[in-house]
This record gives sequence, C-alpha cells and structure tokens, in this order.
Amino acid sequence: MNHIARSSLIIAVFFGVDKVLGFIRQVLIARQFDLSRELDAFNAANNLPELIFVLISGGALAMAFIPVLSEYLEKGGRPLAWDLFSRIANLVFIVTAVLSIVIAIFAEQLVSWRLGIAPGFDAEQQALVADLMRLNLIATLIFSISGLIIASLQANQHFLLPAMAPAMYDIGMLVGVLVLAPTEPYSFGPITLPALGHGVHGLVYGVILGAILFFLILVPGLIRFKFRWAPAINLQHPGVRQVLAVLAPRVGTVFFIQLIFFAQDNIASHQAPGAVTALVYGWLFMQVPESLIGTAIGTALLPTISEHIVRGQRDAFIKALNHTMRVILALTIPSALLLGIGVRPIVAILGFDSAGVELVVWTTRAFLVGLAGHALLEVVVRAFYAQQNARTPLFAAALAAGSYIPMAIIFARYLGVPGIALANAIVITSQTLVLLWLLNREFFGLWQVSDTLVRVAVVSIIGSAFVYVLLQIPLPIHPLPISVLAMGFGGLLILPFILKEIRLLIKL
Repeated sequence: MNHIARSSLIIAVFFGVDKVLGFIRQVLIARQFDLSRELDAFNAANNLPELIFVLISGGALAMAFIPVLSEYLEKGGRPLAWDLFSRIANLVFIVTAVLSIVIAIFAEQLVSWRLGIAPGFDAEQQALVADLMRLNLIATLIFSISGLIIASLQANQHFLLPAMAPAMYDIGMLVGVLVLAPTEPYSFGPITLPALGHGVHGLVYGVILGAILFFLILVPGLIRFKFRWAPAINLQHPGVRQVLAVLAPRVGTVFFIQLIFFAQDNIASHQAPGAVTALVYGWLFMQVPESLIGTAIGTALLPTISEHIVRGQRDAFIKALNHTMRVILALTIPSALLLGIGVRPIVAILGFDSAGVELVVWTTRAFLVGLAGHALLEVVVRAFYAQQNARTPLFAAALAAGSYIPMAIIFARYLGVPGIALANAIVITSQTLVLLWLLNREFFGLWQVSDTLVRVAVVSIIGSAFVYVLLQIPLPIHPLPISVLAMGFGGLLILPFILKEIRLLIKL
C-alpha cells in the first residue's frame, strides 16, 4: 500500500473515531437541549471564534504553510524548518490574541448588528450568544497554535497524532456534556457521574477542555521531530514572507468560505427556533462521509503533490490528482444517495419531535446534494496551493460567497431551512467545477474521469433504488438497524462496480 493510501487510511480511521464520538456527543446534546433557543445560541456563538481559527491557523495557514515548509524540509532539513515554524507560530499567536480581545470587547454589537451573527434573536438570546462567544475565544487561542503544529507534522509526513487530535477534543466535549452541563446526573451501571448544572455554559467549558487535550496530544510529535522554539518573528525573513505571500489570498479565500456559514446562520436566525441547530445537524451528517473521504485523502495528498511540484514532476502530479478524483467520485456518489435514503432513523436518535426530525432529515438531504462537490474541493484547492497559487481559489471563493447569499435568501423564503442547505450544495459544487476547469486547462488530462462518473452514477442510482424498496417493507423491528443494514447491503451491491477505484486508492 502506497504511503498516501496508508496515510489516508490512518486519517480516515481516526476521523471515523472522531465522528462516532462526535455523534454520541451530538445525540446527548440534542436530548438535553432539544431544538431550543439555548442550543441555537451555543451554535451561533461558535461562528466568530471559528472564523478566527480557520483564517489564521486552521484551513488558511495550513494550506499556505505546508508547501513552503515542505520546500524548507527538502532543501534545508528540520532545523531551518522549525525555525520558520517558530516565527510563524509566534506571529499567529499574537494576531489571534489581539483579534480575540477586540471581539470580546465588541461581542454584543457583533451579535445584534443587522449584518452580524444573529440579528433575528431577541435581546436575551443575543446576550447569551455574546457571553458564550467570549468563552469560546479561550479555546480559539489554544487552537491557533495546535492548527500550526498539525500542519508542521503533516509536512513531515506524520499523520497519526494530527488524526488523533479531534478525538481528544471530543473527549473534552463529552466531559462538558456528561458532567458540566446537566442538572440531573448520568448513570452507567454502578457508576453515577456528577452533574454540575452549568447548562449551555457547561458545553463551552467542555470546548475549552477539548482544546487543551487537542493540543497536548500533539506535543509528542514535536518531541519526536526535535522541535526547537525560537523567540523571533522577523517579517523580513524570506520564509515568513513566502508564507505570508501565499497566506494573504488564502485568508481571503477562507474568509469567503466562512462568510457562507456566517450568512447561513444569519438567515436562519429569522426562521423558527431550532433552525440554526437543524443546519448544524444537517451539516454534521453530511460531514461524516465528506471528512472520511475528501478531507482524509486531501490531507494525505497535499505534502506529496507539493513535492511533485518542487521536483518538477508534472506527470506524477496529474496522475495523482486524476486517480484521487476518481476515488472520491466512486465513494461520495453512492454515499450521498444511500445516506439520503436511510438517514431518517439515524436522525430520530436525536430525540426531536416528528417535525424536528423531518426538518433535520430534509436539511441533511439538501447538504448531501453537494457531498461530491465538497469532497472534490478538498483536493482541487490543495492542487492550487501545492503550486503556491492562492489567488485562483480566492477568486472562486469570492464568486461562491457572492452567489450564495442571494440564493440562500430566496431558497429560504420558499423551502425554509433545507433551502439554505441546498443553496450551499449548489454553490460549492459550482465552485469546484470552476476550479477543476481552470486546473485542467493547465494540466490537461487531469479531469478525464467520465468513465468513472457515468458508471458510478448508474450503479449508485440502481443500488439506492433497491435500498429504498427494501425500506418500504414493514418489519416488526426498530427502523434504525433495518436502515443501517439496508444501506450496508446497498453498498455491497455497488462495491463490485467501484473496485477499479478502490485499487487506485491503494496505489495512491
């Protein structure tokens, strides 16, 4: 098995653990808080802290940093690479701290402003959002360094600890859900957990604890690769300037990506209570296959295609991307159809009433329309960053955000919350296709996937139709195991027709 496939498998396995723990957490949260005003406030309060993280040290800096750090590792070894890491890390922490202080000071205004986080909430709910957001910023400070450590370990072709880190975050969050938030204690056999009764604030305390555990699990990686911290920044340092040159447009790209989610909650805040939370759960269900497929493969692929570019290996670059896109299409198309058909019993576990379940089901299905587009975008964007080209993704993201806002407003008017999700799916898929077209112009042959696309689409439709028929048969069994078994059976029917792509994944 090639190292990309092996790394993708490691990432996917631990992402799977993360998704299982995350799902358990979300079920417990849903059963504690229902589709409530408090839970809407908690979800809305994540927006700006998450924006800071992804702009500065998460998705923005990681993609800008890995290609440059790979180049330093290739040409100068670890001492020079760690010196560059220190300078970037110091800069990132200072910028994050300053932004966090500013946001904490103006939290109320940022929430209630007409173009802000939740203008549709009443004054009491807005005050709660502001309070929770300030606490969230503590976790953001911790994550600012953790995200950079992950990028550095991945540049060193080490993926195990970064893949484990999200599960550590889930453990911290579970402490918040099981101990810090509830007023009534949870019991597991002879064990009764304490219930500290902090309510929705307990969830945020869990976020902070999770951020600390997330950071601590990465520290052994720094020790293994002999990290040495340097108390310096120097904006004139060639490596720092190189990272910032790629980072500036990348920050703009991530800003426009987050603007979509920011607008999403803004529009949903004018809907009935529970709308923001329904979007969160719909996104969660779509993100399970998207993370296991698109994010896992894209994360493992970036250091390798960056090396192809540094070494001038054009054909290897095209081959790696073409094979990767075939794999993603072969896995995401059947996943979207099968999950869309069988998701209702899974949503029912959340404990919402029938109307709430129906709302989350259709929101999930709307997001699933864009599953292949989201997963492909993980790879296509990295193909541009491997070339240290951050401007093209910036323009595509700006076009997507500009298209999304009017589309989501119109769709929300006629389709409600699922319409907001559907607008996301359409816009992101369109953004992916535009980037693929541009990439294929420079690297012709990269997008020759029609045989995979047609074959997978046909067998997925047939297999999903068969699963749908199976689920219509009344059986005296709980619908959840029936749904899971039916989706699994549908996957087995489709599997022989995508073996070619499975073999490509193993050879990546």
